[in-house]
Amino acid sequence: MPDRIMTPQELTGRSRGHIVDLEIPRSAVHRDVVVPLLAMREAAGRAGIDLVPVSGFRDFERQLAIWNAKCRGERELLDRSGQPLAALSLSEDERVAAILHWSALPGASRHHWGSEIDVIDAAAMPEDRSLLRVEDYLAGGIYAALDGWLAVHAAEFGFYRPYASDRGGVQPEPWHLSFAPVSVPALESMSLELLREALTEAGIEAPAVVARRLPDIFERYVVNVDPPPASIRV
Repeated sequence: MPDRIMTPQELTGRSRGHIVDLEIPRSAVHRDVVVPLLAMREAAGRAGIDLVPVSGFRDFERQLAIWNAKCRGERELLDRSGQPLAALSLSEDERVAAILHWSALPGASRHHWGSEIDVIDAAAMPEDRSLLRVEDYLAGGIYAALDGWLAVHAAEFGFYRPYASDRGGVQPEPWHLSFAPVSVPALESMSLELLREALTEAGIEAPAVVARRLPDIFERYVVNVDPPPASIRV
């Protein structure tokens, strides 16, 4: 059994020692994700689906840049229903709440682990479409076939969707797949203290709000996810 225990630096995105860069499909994932990802992609291809990750490993600094840009109104900020918000018209508390619907706190992103990929069917993607939208994965959407295939087959390769349902934290993300043999022990290794340490002197926007809300953020947005199906061995 591979050693899947990550260091605190790896868990919080401050090291990429556990990450492998792939050329085809172009992505960066945990070393133990490479073989099952390629096998899943091959199987999907036989069903006429070009399964491609559009996001994999994301380090702390990248997540911090996303957070700060949204908080400063430099990057699109959405409400729970996916509608745009005017960030600078909101209080810091309101901005933090809005960011957390769709983006993780730096240090708390599952993408730091390399076990997470956001996937599309490249064969079905229009040239003018780049955003991930929930409606595209619903019946009649451009990725409906991908969604249906994943519902049946993802678990065969160890993948599942941690944001399949609305649990009052992160909004449902049908595109987000997690490799359970890596992500389950990673989540068990995460702690409030580790997250607090990672954020020390990070230069995060709305620092007072983040510090005050950190215990709630950890419980609501980090550990509050859908569990993998029993068929996946972890």
